[in-house]
Order: sequence, then C-alpha cells, then structure tokens
Amino acid sequence: MRIDNRLSDGLPMRPLACGRCAAQVLVRKSSWQQTSVQWDGRSTALCAERDGAGDAFAGCGALRDTIREAALRGAIEIVDDGGGGPVS
Repeated sequence: MRIDNRLSDGLPMRPLACGRCAAQVLVRKSSWQQTSVQWDGRSTALCAERDGAGDAFAGCGALRDTIREAALRGAIEIVDDGGGGPVS
C-alpha cells in the first residue's frame, strides 16, 4: 500500500488491520465524525462483510469498530479532535 504524505496538514493515511478479518487498509481520521478509508484488492478480498455485498457495500462494521478503538487508544491521529469526542 502507498501511504499518501501529500495532505496539507501533514497527517498521512496510516495502515490499520481490521480486528475481525485482518484486512489491512489505509485510514485517516479528519475528525471524530469523518474517516477516510482506502481499500486495495487484497483487503477487499479479505473483508468478510464485503464478501457478496457487491455495489451495495455500505461499510464494514468490524473495521469501523477497529478504527474507533484505534482512535480512542491514540494509535491513529485525529486531525481536528475539536474536543467533541467519539460519536456512537
């Protein structure tokens, strides 16, 4: 995977493996409410929730939980924390 370091605020996307299926994606949290996820062919094939969803795939709940936990632990940075904290 290519890590994009061209973002204006200097925080690149970070690799993160899903806690359920170990699919590794690139993640960037702009805020508690906004997350960017970049999938590649391997991570797409590994994701159990993506399997069979086709074009109707709305996101992986297990990966969403993994990202939230990583943000809470400080394993991934939040560009604009804004003090709002996580949203359920």
